[in-house]
Parts: sequence; C-alpha cells; structure tokens
Amino acid sequence: MLEQLLIFTRGGLILWSCKELRNALKGSPIDTLIRSCLLEERSGAASYNYDAPGAAYTLKWTFHNELGIVFVAVYQRILHLLYVDELLAMAKREFSEVYDPKRTDYSDFDETFRQLRKEAEARAEELKKSKPVSKPLSNSKKQGQVQKNGVEGGNKKKSEGALVSDGGDGDNKKCGKLENGYSNGNGNGNHVDIGGSKVNGGVNGVENGSSDAGAFDVNKLLKLRSKGAKKTDTVVSKGSKVEPKKKITKKNRVWDDSPPPAKLDFTDSVGENGDHVEVVAADQGESMMDKEEILSSDSESEEDEEVGKDSKPETKKKGWFSSMFQSIAGKANLEKSDLVPALKALKDRLMTKNVAEEIAEKLCESVAASLEGKKLASFTRVSSTVQAAMEEALVRILTPRRSIDILRDVHAAKEQGKPYVVVFIGVNGVGKSTNLAKVAYWLLQHKVSVMMAACDTFRSGAVEQLRTHARRLQIPIFEKGYEKDPAVVAKEAIQEATRNGSDVVLVDTAGRMQDNEPLMRALSKLICLNNPDLVLFVGEALVGNDAVDQLSKFNQKLADLSNSPDARLIDGILLTKFDTIDDKVGAALSMVYISGAPVMFVGCGQSYTDLKKLNVKSIVKTLLK
Repeated sequence: MLEQLLIFTRGGLILWSCKELRNALKGSPIDTLIRSCLLEERSGAASYNYDAPGAAYTLKWTFHNELGIVFVAVYQRILHLLYVDELLAMAKREFSEVYDPKRTDYSDFDETFRQLRKEAEARAEELKKSKPVSKPLSNSKKQGQVQKNGVEGGNKKKSEGALVSDGGDGDNKKCGKLENGYSNGNGNGNHVDIGGSKVNGGVNGVENGSSDAGAFDVNKLLKLRSKGAKKTDTVVSKGSKVEPKKKITKKNRVWDDSPPPAKLDFTDSVGENGDHVEVVAADQGESMMDKEEILSSDSESEEDEEVGKDSKPETKKKGWFSSMFQSIAGKANLEKSDLVPALKALKDRLMTKNVAEEIAEKLCESVAASLEGKKLASFTRVSSTVQAAMEEALVRILTPRRSIDILRDVHAAKEQGKPYVVVFIGVNGVGKSTNLAKVAYWLLQHKVSVMMAACDTFRSGAVEQLRTHARRLQIPIFEKGYEKDPAVVAKEAIQEATRNGSDVVLVDTAGRMQDNEPLMRALSKLICLNNPDLVLFVGEALVGNDAVDQLSKFNQKLADLSNSPDARLIDGILLTKFDTIDDKVGAALSMVYISGAPVMFVGCGQSYTDLKKLNVKSIVKTLLK
C-alpha cells in the first residue's frame, strides 16, 4: 500500500500531498532523501531505502526539470509495489498541465490523483494475471522428458561417483599409512603415489634403491647437517686465534670542498662528543593553513577553448543551418539521447583525473536526471550546459555542509573544562604521524597547548617517531610503549591532559587495512571508549578506485563493531601527498562523495608548514579542465 505521495518545488515549498494517504510516516524519510540523496548528487539512483524504528520504507522520485518540481512516493519496502513508477509518471504529466507558479493551493488535484491511482493499480493487477499464463501444458511433456533424463543422468552419475569414491577411499588408505607410519611401525618406509610417480623414503636407514627423480633420503640430510656443524666448529676454532677486528663505520661520501652536512638524526638530544644539546622549538614560519590561495584566470579561457573543440563534431553531424537555428531558437526539451555524448566525454575526463569510476558514473547519472526535460536556452550548446551543471554539482559536493573551524571548537571545549580530542585513523603508510605533527604546529601558532598521545602500539618505531616530533615542537607526549591496549592508552592520555590543562589531545593510531578485523575492532573500541570530538581519516591523494573501498569499509566497520546505537563514523578527511599528483585531484572528490565528510586539511610537503585548506574552486576547475 502506498504510504504517501508528495509534490514540492526544488526550493522546498510543498505544493500538494495526498490527503487520502494520512498514514503517519515513522521518522523523516523525505527529509533524509533530500539531505542525503538529492543534495548529494545521488538522484540518478532508481530508489532510496530508509530504515526507521519499526518501519522500512522505499522512496521513488521523478523530476520535472523545466518547472523545477519533485514528485516523491513512499511505500513499505516489503510490499514491492509495481505501479509506483507508472503512477509517478502519470502524476507528473497531469500536474504539469495545471501547475501555475503563482498558485499554492492544488486541492482540486485530489480527484485527478484518485483516478490515476486506480488506473495504475488496475494495470498492475492485469500484469500480475498475465504473467503466470506461459503455456504450462505444452511445456509439460518437455519437463517430463527433462525429469526422466535427469533421473537417468543422476543414476549414471551416482554409479560413477561410487567408483570415484572407492578410488578416493583407496587413496585415503594410502595417506593413512603415510600419517601413521611412525606410530604403527608398518614397514621400513612410506610409499605414496603422486600422479603415477613413486616417492620412497627410508625411515630406518634402508635405502630402497629406486632411481626416481623425486626420491628423498633422510640420512643424506643428516650427514649434510653433521658436515655443516663440523665446518662451523672448525671456522670458530680458527677464528678464536685471530684478534677481533674493530667495527668499521661507514663514512659519508665527500663530493667537493663543501662543509660537512648537518646532523640528520634527531632521535636523541646528545651531541657527537656526548654533550647534552638543547633542542630549540622548530619555527618554520607561518603555516599554509593561514594563507589564502590565489587563483589565476587562465583556466577559464582554457575551459572555453576545450568546450569549443568538443562542440565542433556536433556541428558537423547536424549541419550548419540546423545547428544555427537551434542555437538561436533554443531546443524545446533536452532528451537523454542529447546528453549521452557530452556526459560520456565528461565521465572520461573525470576518470583521467583519478576519480573512481563508480563515482564518475553516479555523478553523470545525477546530472542527466537534473537536465532531462529542461529547455535549452538560446545561444547555448549541450556540452556547455552539461559542464555548467556538473560544475554546480561538484561545488555542492565539495563544499562542507557544517563548520570545519577547529579553533572555534577548541575554545568551546576549553570553556567546558575538557580537552579537544582528535583521533587520526587510516591505512598503512599514508602519513598519519607526519601530518599529526603538522596539525600540532598549526595549533601552536594559534597559542593552543597541544599534547600528543602515542597510541600506535603495533608498528615498530612509531613511538620514537612521535617522540621526535614532540621534542622538535617542544610539546608533551603521553606514551606507554608497545603491545599495550591503544584504547586504554588514549583514555589515560586524555586524563593526563585534563590534569595538566592541555587544550588539544592529538591521538596517533596504528595504520590498518580496511579488511583487518582485529585491528578494526581495536579502533572501534578506542573510539567508543574515549568518544573523541573529531575522527580524522588520513588518506593519500594518490589513490583511485581504492578510495571508495577504504572509506566505505572503515565507516561500515566502525558502525558494525560499535556497541552504541549512534555509532561514531568519520567526521573529516586529511588528504596527504597532494604535492605529488599534479592535476590528478579526483581522490578528494571520491572520498567526500562516498563518506559525506569534508576535507579539513591537505598535506602538501615535508615541512611543518606544508598544511593547507582545500580550495574547492581550484579543485573543480582542475577536474573539468
């Protein structure tokens, strides 16, 4: 049974809802559809499933792009109503005839919808009745023959299977002799048939004299071992007479008369002569987070040139007069066939920029759904219209939907008397510890006291790496060594920061692959136990299709392994190695699209200052260039 049918504008004004369907919807399925599907450029999907306590709904929708109207139908998922698509199409056709932008009351549409609904239900019933009638009498003979053949074939297979099983038992018996040869003491050796060749092994020192290539003699192996032991003894005895040589240290190669290079080892603060060296806090200038990026206008002219190149083949196909007439008068309505060539070229362009194939396809479907049926304006081309729609969609996706001002959140947590906790998670080798130090440096520049928590108790050298960053930045670090529970270490670190009055706690975690169940369970425990203010996923800008797998599985594991009903998922993304990708910036789009979390930081170098914000306009122009 249909639960609700709603007609509203793209601006959010409800024009009409079915008064007959006064079923109270549980939860807010239509608001969720708008927020997580229509606004996120996922409108190309066929349907949307919404789960509420005590109910499970399926939502289907259609657009009238020329009028800017959305039609949404809601029904119970278990019913599988066949007439919903047809009913939406009929309601769209009838409502567009009576629609007036100045009008807000459409109560007279109730009777029209009642007739449309009855007609759609009647057609669905006719389809149900016509489906079972598929010549059962004519096929009965064939089915009987098939059954007979199947029985005969089954008997043959059974007889063959019996032979095979007998052979299998014989092999099993031989294998049993191999396994129990030592305990039962049957014979002097084991005998195994492998592909027709015999392999003999003398157990009690009796060689079987077979000249097979696969023969294996245990006595020969023991003799070789004893010879090797004697040789090592002689070498050791000879070596004892010779005085031990001093360990030769490798010297740095000198290429010219330049002065010797500075010391690169920062693991301890002891000089070459054993003197204690005072570490000065690293000061590399202003962080790139506080600098505004200036965009050049060259990319706009390049885009116009490329659009002109793409449109040349279209004009050749249609002819000079028809294309000129269409550009002046404008096309009546855009159809899907008109959009396919431009969307295919756009999809290929996005994929060359490292956007995941699945994401590029969904974006193109969403843009097609938003343009289909829309009137093409005068003096405009289809390719430029599609590109403008895609640009709007990309800006809407990459623009954060909530505040990402961490400094404001830090001061709000400070007023409440608790530290602001940030957890860095991600796969192996993406640069979590390095970028954690960059974030710490940026916070220190804004007069925020920071403490690091070394919760990577899995990887060798992780604690020492974080300790080095803490000493260079002269900030405290909380560590408990290796093979400890990272959730407990993080909890103790937060308690220590509360006692010491630290404003921010940056928690470093071990790198883990998204399919590693034990490590993902440990990460879920850390987040559930400590309830951090921000969960940052650190991902490489180099990934392509794997970005979808990483983000979706991390979120899925955090949701599945959480004990609370409101599971904490990824709140933001830190994109690393952004200086190595040139114009292949598609990973940012893939990660934001699949997770819904904004890109909060972008790592673009090796020094502490190489951390900046994501420039949405720059990314969009690079993607469409």
